[in-house]
Amino acid sequence: MGIAKERVEALLEENRDHRCEGSLDTCVQILAIADLPTRFGEYQVVAFASPSDRKEHAAFVHGDVYELGDVPVRLHSECLTGDAIGSLRCDCRDQLIESLERIGQMDNGVVLYLRQEGRGIGFANKIRAYQLQDAGFDTVQANQILGFRPDERDYGVAAHMLRSLHVRSIRILTNNPMKVSDLTRHGISIVGRIPVTVPPNEVNRQYLDTKRRKLGHLIDLEQTDDLDFSADAVK
Repeated sequence: MGIAKERVEALLEENRDHRCEGSLDTCVQILAIADLPTRFGEYQVVAFASPSDRKEHAAFVHGDVYELGDVPVRLHSECLTGDAIGSLRCDCRDQLIESLERIGQMDNGVVLYLRQEGRGIGFANKIRAYQLQDAGFDTVQANQILGFRPDERDYGVAAHMLRSLHVRSIRILTNNPMKVSDLTRHGISIVGRIPVTVPPNEVNRQYLDTKRRKLGHLIDLEQTDDLDFSADAVK
């Protein structure tokens, strides 16, 4: 059971002529909501538009989250190379699948899919960063050489998406403390954190270690080596 039909209609109606108060940098508007059966369970997909960045973001909602608290939520930033192509350079696809599977087995939850490719630097710059990593720099150094901060993302849009869905408080699925602090700064009540731990592969171990050492991600690489993430184990 997802968000009830009458509540879906109410959400669409209140967003029809939505006008954001204050800064437009974090403004979003719900455009459409539809059922989305997936291999990870029954979801509803919510299409958002942002007038500030002219991007379309998505929420994948499992169960009813309307006016509820303690809702499990994953914030996932777009990664074309990982999510769609299966790149081994990162753990993005693994974390996305793990989050969808886990939330699909819970009573409710949300996966927010944010169009913030390459930690917010865009697709072309991400590939430029890959070139620098091929030359021996780590992911943080590569971003800095290109003139960016190690992580350019902001989660104000994500906060507005959660408020638009009338989510009262969340348990966030993340290893990234920045997501916790930034969502809190934008007024989201976070009542707990659920680690999203996936084992490294033969390519991305240094990438994960850099996230742990330089970006403060809560990753225990020794522990992940011993985890069983087979299909039977996650059910």
